Amino acid sequence: MKNRMTTLRIIAGKWRSRLIRFPAAPDLRPTPDRVRETLFNWLGQDLTGQHTLEPYAGSGALSFEALSRGAAHAVLWDQNKEVVATLKNTARTLDTAQAEIRQADALAALSEERRRFDLIFLDPPFARDDWAFLLPTCAALLNEGGFLYVEASRFIEAYPPELTRLKQGRAGVAHFGLYKRAQK
Repeated sequence: MKNRMTTLRIIAGKWRSRLIRFPAAPDLRPTPDRVRETLFNWLGQDLTGQHTLEPYAGSGALSFEALSRGAAHAVLWDQNKEVVATLKNTARTLDTAQAEIRQADALAALSEERRRFDLIFLDPPFARDDWAFLLPTCAALLNEGGFLYVEASRFIEAYPPELTRLKQGRAGVAHFGLYKRAQK
């Protein structure tokens, strides 16, 4: 039996107020509107030309929000087959070819990824504790001056030296922070 579907809205940009659907799957915890609004205020409203990665895509809200605000390309991965099918359907509904969506285990895919990104949205299931691998691996995939958004069940205090924490916040059980990769 398929999971029931739920929705959330895109906050700003060309798809402002459009609803996106996602399955109510276990461990799928979409970033709330208030947190997304805070994040995109931190980043600036215009993401024109940026390339993003969301290794634990879930609802895809962060990537679709970035595309709505002008990002050139968004890579979304998720391990759940139904979630991936829903993400692909969302991309079709929004009529975007800029979303590259595939079913993948985030840890394995991150190990194999060679492209560089301007912005990575890192929001693994709260039960996971792979930070010792995730943070340096994602930092290495960022362009100089690129941003890493982290959402977790606790504040992440230990992060690689090439990252500088710019901002942090908390909403309910979610702790979130924005990091920037140093420029040489």
